[in-house]
Amino acid sequence: MKIRPTSKVKGKVRLPGDKSISHRAAIIGAIAEGRTRISNFAASADCASTLECVSALGASVTRSGDEVTIEGVGKNGPQKPSGVLNCGNSGTTARLLAGVLAGQPFNSILDGDSSLRGRPMQRVIAPLSLMGARFDSEEDNLPMTIHGTSPLKAIRYKMPVASAQVKSCVLLAGLFAEGTTILASPPDDVPGPSSRNHTELMLRNFGVPLTERNVESDGRFVHEVSIDGPSPLSGRDVNIPGDVSGSAFFLVAAACLEGSDLTIENVGLNPTRTAVIDVLRELGASIQTVVENENEPEPAGKIRVRGGIESAGGTGIVSGGRIANLIDELPVLAVFGTKLEGGLEVRGAKELRYKESDRIRAVVTNLKRMGAEIEEFDDGFRVARSNLKGARMDSYGDHRIAMAFTVAALVAEGESEIVGSDCVSISFPGFFHSLQDVVK
Repeated sequence: MKIRPTSKVKGKVRLPGDKSISHRAAIIGAIAEGRTRISNFAASADCASTLECVSALGASVTRSGDEVTIEGVGKNGPQKPSGVLNCGNSGTTARLLAGVLAGQPFNSILDGDSSLRGRPMQRVIAPLSLMGARFDSEEDNLPMTIHGTSPLKAIRYKMPVASAQVKSCVLLAGLFAEGTTILASPPDDVPGPSSRNHTELMLRNFGVPLTERNVESDGRFVHEVSIDGPSPLSGRDVNIPGDVSGSAFFLVAAACLEGSDLTIENVGLNPTRTAVIDVLRELGASIQTVVENENEPEPAGKIRVRGGIESAGGTGIVSGGRIANLIDELPVLAVFGTKLEGGLEVRGAKELRYKESDRIRAVVTNLKRMGAEIEEFDDGFRVARSNLKGARMDSYGDHRIAMAFTVAALVAEGESEIVGSDCVSISFPGFFHSLQDVVK
């Protein structure tokens, strides 16, 4: 994909359904009793992988455009798949399904593409093993055989790092355990969930009562979530809001270009996902949000961003507890950092090295190709204010790298080329078309 710079981003855009919420609606709908209707289901290849996997487990899945209907099999109804469950490129599919499969009275095999085979699974193997499941895998990677156990043992698990996927995996496994399973987050400076809480909201929407509490010690907070194994699930109608992670690319493009005025409609505004908006505001972007459906399980509304950055002058710092809720947006924030007077430093984000690519290395390599001054750390990077030049950049087969450097190309001098840009279909198949509609 060849991209020329633009002067501004203006108009309105509607985003496809949120990937994270779509995965959860499909998996929970498949083990619920009765029918689940999902509207605005994500168009991504990742979520298509989830639908294929739950279908292989016996759920009846019908899809028409962005409308999906699932006839759930109930908690005791999943069937032993006839072959390997192919998760494609989706770590969410693999890790969340591991929680469901751990509690089944049969063995199953999860696999994925070459990228997913390189992503660590020990983080879910550890708690699920404590619950009684057994695993066969080479170096804790896919392909992975899950020897299910029914019922599982309820546990109290202290998560070593804030991870929505690990938390979701164990909560789903807790549905198949005897007793109450409790998850405790790593200590944080503020009370409340330390990672996105879509699974908690979705389980409640399907009728599962969860208990949450904050435990304070020495001025720090541990957030605990409890789930009871006997909890039933009933099918629901679910409307998926637009993907706030997808909005980050448009927000950064508009904020970096004077004269921009962009509105993003029907986008998810869950507070555990909007850290990117908070950070962009803190760093000088002009962004307003309006929640329009407060009664839904997932809050949604619109975001308006106007071009221009009012930088405070010092180096922007992104680190600590907020990293978990920013992990997907950090590559495009690096691009934003090149426009800040004091640049941007990201630390405590080693998790970026274990995504679809080594995103720290990918960000550093591509920004250097564009002439940016950037320093690489084991757990992040520091980028200085830089005048970006058009360059030939590599997506590394990573959809978020491809989209982040499309934004970089829009605000650079001269034409750029993104090698392997077709990987955006993993999360946002219509990304380039949506961007073309608002680039002026």
